[in-house]
Amino acid sequence: MPAWHEFVEAMVEEIPSYQDKKYGSMARAALWLLAEVGEGDIFTKAQLREAFPDVAQIDRRLRDLRDHGWKIDTSRDDPSLLQQEQRFVTRGADVWIPGRSKVPKHKASLTAAQRAKVLHDDNYLCRSCGVGAGEAYEDGGGIELAKLNASRRRVLRSDDVDATEYQLVTECRRCGTGGGADREVDLGALLELVEALSPLEQRLFAKWIDADQRTFSPIEKVWGIYRTLPQESRSEVAQAIKDVTG
Repeated sequence: MPAWHEFVEAMVEEIPSYQDKKYGSMARAALWLLAEVGEGDIFTKAQLREAFPDVAQIDRRLRDLRDHGWKIDTSRDDPSLLQQEQRFVTRGADVWIPGRSKVPKHKASLTAAQRAKVLHDDNYLCRSCGVGAGEAYEDGGGIELAKLNASRRRVLRSDDVDATEYQLVTECRRCGTGGGADREVDLGALLELVEALSPLEQRLFAKWIDADQRTFSPIEKVWGIYRTLPQESRSEVAQAIKDVTG
């Protein structure tokens, strides 16, 4: 029987190189964690980006590993970490193996109470197209009336969590079947757009949030992104606006 260190070396040799570009960015990030960091050890975003100068969104691909059982802690999960540090806690699925990088399905069943709360929080409006329950679509496509339901939307957070999560949001059946539930909302990018607005535009945006309704304005793009957010993220933006405007 080979010595333990020889056995470990043999196992390491079976893991592909993270520099092999035939693998996707997420798989390469996983291989980098195994080869260069190691379970239980700390790394920084700077080290990750230095290892993948050719991948523009390597941070996001690393976050995607959490959907496959990889545990990567931030300073919010582990107070001993600095804000720029993360800890590779445990490995998950071998996402570099064909068939193992498919995103796991999230639980689809919701209780009637959960569904009712989501619709209430969203003012009974589809957060993708704005149609209300029982209303006809503006395109006049036949006599179809909107039917609303609660679905999951992928939200990329930008705070200390720096992770992706799924939040519940109201969508009509037409938007849901059109792939709206698979849309990813970058909350950090939206908050940056909000901060870049003039004080007057921020106050106007705050009024839109309070009324949950907009009027025509040059900041329509910002509002358009905001109105698609699930209730949890809308509350976060509302708080950010209050902090800015006092």
